[in-house]
Amino acid sequence: MSEQSKYENAGVDIRAGDKVKAMMRRFVETTYGQSVIGDFGGFGGLYSLKELTGSDIVLVGSADGVGTKLKLAFAIGRHDTVGQDLVNHLVNDILCCGARPLFFFDYLGLGRMDQSTVLEVIRGLSTACKENQTALLGGETAQMPGFYADDEYDLAGFIVGWVRKDEIIDGRSIEPGDKIIGLASSGLHTNGYSLARKAFFEIARMKPGDKIAETGNEVYDDLMRIHRPYLKAIEPLLKKNIIKGIAHITGGGFEGNISRILPQGIQAVINTSSWTVPGVFKAIQNISSTPIKEMYRVFNMGIGMTLFCSPENCRELLLELAACQAVEIGHCQAGTREVIINYE
Repeated sequence: MSEQSKYENAGVDIRAGDKVKAMMRRFVETTYGQSVIGDFGGFGGLYSLKELTGSDIVLVGSADGVGTKLKLAFAIGRHDTVGQDLVNHLVNDILCCGARPLFFFDYLGLGRMDQSTVLEVIRGLSTACKENQTALLGGETAQMPGFYADDEYDLAGFIVGWVRKDEIIDGRSIEPGDKIIGLASSGLHTNGYSLARKAFFEIARMKPGDKIAETGNEVYDDLMRIHRPYLKAIEPLLKKNIIKGIAHITGGGFEGNISRILPQGIQAVINTSSWTVPGVFKAIQNISSTPIKEMYRVFNMGIGMTLFCSPENCRELLLELAACQAVEIGHCQAGTREVIINYE
């Protein structure tokens, strides 16, 4: 087994996923009309209302799931946090376009109707929707015996938000010399759980109540931390027009997500010595012997969101976002369009 395929060994092939997404493009873009703004592969899909209403409002939509973090919820019977994970994840995604959320739909598929479990999941969705001023407008609860196990379910979400066309944040104005600011994550958020579960529960054989040596916390407490939302912190800064780009660090890590907003001819340089990597990631690496490069390709490593700005606006953003433990983590330079990570 290759030392660079730990995530594949845990069941997730990022490279294969990237390839099939690239192949999807030719089908997806055949559906685009004049109202669709931007390219395939962004953090949100943008649809102009100009033709329909004459307005400069652009709708921004996105969809996602919670992934195998659900397996932890099943194991300990804690179902009220995964809905919050899902809403916060999607709110963060459309925030990368400068959008504020309007409404949310969910899909909950399960093998057997367990009223208490369903209500806990919906309570979590509702809690996060209220915190993000988003209407939980509807959804689908599907009973599918024989497809899902009786004590398991799948959860996905779909969000729609809005932004004025001249306030869209898309990274196009990023230029050499611009600064990159990182905002602290609360933990793994909703990505990398297949590898994390393999490390803690298959290799280390940890059980509920066991503590992670690198953090001093119980393993399930560290792994079930709710995906951090950034809307309240960033929203007051949107109209200042000082944020050039935003990247949500989710599946694919720094390289897979920052590259989504970089213009041609721009490199993003990330200096990992700029922040202290939380102990939970160090524990995963120590237990699984995952190479450092792959760790930064799979996990957020303590940085949940990155912002790009001109040097003269960096200090202001750092001060305004101090509550998110904001720190300067890199810069942009001329070169081939890619993300360069300087490992400490």
